[in-house]
Amino acid sequence: MEALVLEQKGVLALRDIDLPADIGPDDVKIRIHTVGICGSDVHYYTHGAIGPFVLREPMVLGHEAAGTIVEIGSNVKGLVPGDRVCMEPGIPNLSSRASKLGIYNVDPDVRFWATPPVHGVLTPSVVHPAAFTYKLPDNVSFAEGAMVEPFAIGMQAAARARISPGDVAVVVGCGPIGIMVALAALAGGCASVYVSDFSAEKLEIAGRYPGIIPVNIGEQSLNDVVQAGTDGWGADIVFEASGSAKAYAGLFDLVRPGGAVVLVGLPVQPVSFDVSGAIAREVRIETVFRYANIFDRALQLIASGKVDLKPLITQTFDFAESIAAFERAAAARPTDVKLQIRMPVGGN
Repeated sequence: MEALVLEQKGVLALRDIDLPADIGPDDVKIRIHTVGICGSDVHYYTHGAIGPFVLREPMVLGHEAAGTIVEIGSNVKGLVPGDRVCMEPGIPNLSSRASKLGIYNVDPDVRFWATPPVHGVLTPSVVHPAAFTYKLPDNVSFAEGAMVEPFAIGMQAAARARISPGDVAVVVGCGPIGIMVALAALAGGCASVYVSDFSAEKLEIAGRYPGIIPVNIGEQSLNDVVQAGTDGWGADIVFEASGSAKAYAGLFDLVRPGGAVVLVGLPVQPVSFDVSGAIAREVRIETVFRYANIFDRALQLIASGKVDLKPLITQTFDFAESIAAFERAAAARPTDVKLQIRMPVGGN
């Protein structure tokens, strides 16, 4: 079937490729409707690797997806052909120790769409376990369904932060994940969230949401703003969502004594931070890798209307324009938050 294939670093092709099509008793077959372009997809396109995950053979891209079930396995209950769904893209070994502990996101055997050597979903249909497939409520569009995956990362970060009602948070980095983290923190009970970046355009988009306070660190000191806004106490929670090694300088100055720092962005370079400063404040440090046991709750929050992700969808491209869409994503326009690709099928 035709797919968007990353042939090698910097080389994309729309072409036919043999992909698994057999459906097992616990699987569903899904006709793909909408796929979001993630920063990791772009990084594989531009660099050919992320850490230990190296592209060594052609791979289909895409892991943020929604579509329609067209076939179900003999053991599947609760889902039927015609159901509109979104899919959690990581498939763990359900017998592993990590899965039994409920932390299947860090299962060493997990197979995650569009992570070498596992193919992604920028193709007309895929087979996926029913256990990781979620029915979309009628008021959630396919486009919003494809946003559940990145929002789940924000939800995982908010859960790891252990937010108390009324907390003040800081999110360093105003990319798509940074905004998702800020929205999840607000939904989790934060009274306000400072979001910092150099991009005035992205900060303007984030600042449209009530409760988000944008801070342009090209013009202001983030620490000065946070200290002024908290009477010198500091933020209860600081989320690092930029992945920039430079962001760690002064990161622990932002957090109050006894507060939490949650590391979400994945640096590609070694980082250093003030261990003594963290210890002196007894700062709790949490880390986030994808998500576990939270996909359904992310979907429920979107369906409730408490979190509106539609303003973050900048543009939707037809499948035939996929290569142009990735070139646009790689260009990193400051006004772009989320680009999506629509497959050639009907639906809303």
